[in-house]
Amino acid sequence: MFRKFFKVFPMADGKSKLDWQNYYVETSRPLWNNESKAMLERLVSPIPGPFRDIGRHTIAAKIGQIALERNATSVTIDDCVKGYILATPKRDHKWLRSFLDQEHIDYSAHKGLLGK
Repeated sequence: MFRKFFKVFPMADGKSKLDWQNYYVETSRPLWNNESKAMLERLVSPIPGPFRDIGRHTIAAKIGQIALERNATSVTIDDCVKGYILATPKRDHKWLRSFLDQEHIDYSAHKGLLGK
């Protein structure tokens, strides 16, 4: 609950984390295709229902940021996996690995991003 509260405080650039998340979601919206949307839904499926919308927004923002930074023409599955890993708190990476393995999602290119 407090994490969401702290996202509204402005950073050094005058925008809050929530402002940046909204920016990345809205700016990357045209880059999403059906395959990447389906992957996002698959990735957020284990998040409990009451928190799923917030999790989806946070993860979609990170994925959008990754796609925009590489000047992509569309969001790829690789962007989704990388964004999911980066948006997930490090304390949850052990669980994240087991989920990705269980779902047979290849994350070998991003193993260096995962904590212990």
